[in-house]
Amino acid sequence: MSPKPLARIAGVLYLLVGIFGGFAEGYVDPKMYVAGDAAATAANVVANTGLVRMGVVSHLLDAVFFVFLAMTLYILLRPIHTGVARAMLVLVVLATAIISLNAVFLFEGLRVATDTYYATALGATGSNALVLLLLDTQHYGTLSAQVFFGLWLVPLGYLAYMSAGLFPKWLGVLLVVGGACYLIDLLAAFLVPDFGKTIHTSIVIPCAIAEISMVVYLLVVGVKTTKPKDVRILAAA
Repeated sequence: MSPKPLARIAGVLYLLVGIFGGFAEGYVDPKMYVAGDAAATAANVVANTGLVRMGVVSHLLDAVFFVFLAMTLYILLRPIHTGVARAMLVLVVLATAIISLNAVFLFEGLRVATDTYYATALGATGSNALVLLLLDTQHYGTLSAQVFFGLWLVPLGYLAYMSAGLFPKWLGVLLVVGGACYLIDLLAAFLVPDFGKTIHTSIVIPCAIAEISMVVYLLVVGVKTTKPKDVRILAAA
């Protein structure tokens, strides 16, 4: 398959990652999880069982499309630098493994909240506390996965920058900056939580701009058509 349709496929996959990941992490998870409040968290889960199930499936679909996206980009960008393309693929695999595992914690939280066995064995307070523990684990597990959400953008940005005209250099720079901002946001959240909350809204803006720009470019432009001489240079590399 030629680079342009391959890039368009990557754009569609990237869009699906954004849709399912945004729904699960941006809507379902915050709607269920109330930090430090076991009763409220359990009540949210019980009141929205269907939404929680949709969130679990969305997390899993997000992981699946993310892997396919990385595989497609690997095929597209491998001629530029095979080692860097492999690093990008490995980082995505690690991220999706964490996403998939986190979906299990969310589903188990649903089971504990809705199965009367746990309330009978542990009491209402104990059952609610277990639900909160499971969703706590899911919440911070997703936050930990942000390491790889950020790191995979760095080799992707490098490959875009060095793509000999397939992608504009500004897009490569933007992706690397976005990856760095993900890591800064993560470190602030764990090391200085109060400061992390203060900067979170602003620090994720470059991340969003970088990824949205990549999605739009892949869907609208695909890649720039290279001249035969450029193709020979890429093949030689």
